[in-house]
Parts: sequence; C-alpha cells; structure tokens
Amino acid sequence: MTLNTLQKIINNGEGERLEFKSNFSKTVIETLVAFSNTRGGRVLIGVDNNGKILGVSITEETIQKWVNEIKQKTSPQIVPYVQIVESKNVKVVCFSVIDYPIKPVSYKDRYYKRVINSNHIMSLSEVANEHLRTINESWDYYVDPNHSLEDISFAKVDKYIQEYKSKNDVIVNYSSSDFLRKQEILKGEKLTFGAYLLFAKELCIISDIQVGRFKGSTKIIDSISLDTDLFTELDDIIKFIKKNLMIEFIITGEAAREEKYDYPLDAIREIVINMLIHRDYRDSSSSLIKIFDDRIEFYNPGVLYGGITIDDLLTDNYTSKPRNKLIARAFHEIHKIERYGSGIGRILKQCEDYGIVKPQFSEFAEGFKVILFKEKLINTVNVPVNVPVNVPVNVPVNTRQKEIIEIIKQNPKITQVELSEKYSVNRETIKRDLKKLKKLNIIKRIGSDKTGHWEVV
Repeated sequence: MTLNTLQKIINNGEGERLEFKSNFSKTVIETLVAFSNTRGGRVLIGVDNNGKILGVSITEETIQKWVNEIKQKTSPQIVPYVQIVESKNVKVVCFSVIDYPIKPVSYKDRYYKRVINSNHIMSLSEVANEHLRTINESWDYYVDPNHSLEDISFAKVDKYIQEYKSKNDVIVNYSSSDFLRKQEILKGEKLTFGAYLLFAKELCIISDIQVGRFKGSTKIIDSISLDTDLFTELDDIIKFIKKNLMIEFIITGEAAREEKYDYPLDAIREIVINMLIHRDYRDSSSSLIKIFDDRIEFYNPGVLYGGITIDDLLTDNYTSKPRNKLIARAFHEIHKIERYGSGIGRILKQCEDYGIVKPQFSEFAEGFKVILFKEKLINTVNVPVNVPVNVPVNVPVNTRQKEIIEIIKQNPKITQVELSEKYSVNRETIKRDLKKLKKLNIIKRIGSDKTGHWEVV
C-alpha cells in the first residue's frame, strides 16, 4: 500500500469497514472479529479518531507478536493480512480481514458484529443464525425433540402432495412418509421443526398469530387467535382480513358488479406469506396483524435476516436468504411464492397499481413491521384561474384533502374533531391535511380557532 492510497483510505473516515486506532490493544482484536463476522474490513494502527497520522513504534518482532495474539485469542483463528506504510518517518500498520467463511468468530468467547462504525455484541439468536448459515442449514431443518409423527396430520400431508402434483404436473407413486423424507421434511422417522409447523395436527404452540379489527387505537371489535399449521393459518388470515375490509362496488356495464377492496388483496397475501416464511419461530412473541380504519399493521418476530437492510429491500439490492429454508421451499413447491426474494418488489408494485400510497417497512421491537395505508396516491384538484401567481394551477392533494375542500364549501364552521370522526382518522392527520391546504393557499382560516370559520380561497 502506498502513502497516497493510505491517505485516500483515511479520508473516507471510519465506517462499517474501516477503523482507526492509535495503538494496538484488545479493541483492535474486537474490531477484527466484528469485521470478520460482517463484511470484512481494515484497522489502521497509528491513526487517531480524527484521521491524523500519529504512527507507531514497531519492529518485525512486534508485528509477529500482535498477529500471534490475534490468532490465539480468536476462535476460529483469524490471521489478518498485514501492511506497513511509512509516512514522514512514522509507520502505520494496516490489519485487513475478509468476511470470514466460518462464522461466527469470537474473541475470548464473545461474539461481535459491525454496525455502521461501531462494534456490538451479538445476541444468542444472531450467533445461532450465523452458525446455521455457515453450515448452509436453517433452524426448521433440525429435528424437533418435543414432537413425533403422531403430532402431524397425514391428511394435511396428502392434501399438500395433491397440490404438489397438480402444480408441478408430476406423479408421486410412493407413500406420504417417503415423500416427506425425499423432501427432507422428515429425517428418517423423526419430525423436523418445519414438518411440525407445516402439518401440525391440532394446536401448534409456536405458530400463534393474533389478528384484530380495531376501532380507534385500542378498542377491538373483532379478533381471531390462530395456532395451527401454516397453510391453514394463511387461509384463515386472508378470510378474516377480507371480512373486515370495506368493499366498493363498481358498475362496469356488465351483468355483475366489480368488487374493489380498500387494499390490494394480492399485496396482503404476499405480506402474510412473508410473515409465515420469515418469522423467527424461536422467539416467544406472537405475530400480530392490526386492522385500523386507515391502515393495516403487520408485525412479525425476527429482524431482517442475513445482513439485509431496509434500504436493500427498497432498492432491490439484495440476495434472498430465507430464515426458514424448509418452510420457504415447501411454499415454493406448490407455487405459493413465485420466486425467492421478489416479494417486497411485488408488494410495492401492487400498491402503486392499486392507487394507494407506498407501504412502510421498519425493524421494530426485535421484529419486522409492515404498514399498508388506505390513503390514495396524489391526485390533482383544479384551482380557479384567479389564484395568486405563486400558486400552481394543478395543486397536489390526496382524495381526502379534496373532499375536505368540498365539505368546507358546504360547512365553513366544521371542526377538526368532526372531520376526524367523519374519516375515522386521528386529529393529527386532519391537522396535517388542513395545514397543507392552507400552505397551498387553497383554504384559509378567518377568525380564531374557536369562533372562526374556514374559507376556500
């Protein structure tokens, strides 16, 4: 490495794959372990936190001693690539490590990962996930020590096989048990966790999902609690959500009317399937679906898997790494999912085509949350010609805001509370609508908040 290259690296600043250290210490080893468990990286020794080159006093024996210490205190042993750069009679040591193929790597029995520009101790779940990825396995392929073949329904297995044959146009001329073994859903005569989740005979205590219809933020007016096999849960969830959605009947000129729900059912189905496939079933928390007047919230235990970020999802910049490979494969084999890793893109496209705003994705409370909004995509409302010059002729407003303009024309004294109740949204939402319309000079307030009235400009 040349001095010029070193300076360019330093100029980039510390981050996910680069750290500065004034001297060699245990934190250097912790950082190398974190890099090894994440995406690899460099530690520059002899550079302070501000990127100023201080240099270190070293000999060949010093470097060898440092490398030996790193090897002895890490498991599996990591051996960094070493480069020494000399600048104005001072030396900087660069230790580089790759994204280590055997994970997780530990330092004194502690496991670290790199998050942005700092090291974090990995949770037990993260340690287990990294180990399973290393051996190309997933939790659901492991034998379930608490259940046996008596705990699954072979009637459900036979139904699955019939669908498998129909979707793939194949012949299955062997027993149900042999089919499950060939698919690696059974390990000999032993049940896997995945088999139990897919074909549970009755109660499945680790698959519980709570679904509720809310009026306001806390009042539940309808609910179901599900704890059965995943295929049955999928069907029951979709039925419950459809029952609790508003339907618009569209006259098309044909004999039958066209039904249109508040939300695209294909997107809802995609989200629910993703919940079932990617849930961390080792977490004791329940999956939750909450249906409100203006949105549906879906919460699943387990943060994004395999180092994927929200930005990766939204930009389609990732390779699918299903947390539960057996379950994902079982759904894929009967065409419940089209292809791995394409679900988020389809959900976004389905919402756009349906004319509603983009859903929101977030990591929340050690889990993953999706919110579907009823709000329609921005339309335009025509403003009279005699508006001020600085107001555009076509002003972007959504459907609710357009209706509010018409309501104010009919009832200038209508209150925020009345509008909130009419649209079944909270008052803050109405306040934002009115603020936007005022900012666009479409409406204005005459008089005080209590005794005044609205006027359409």
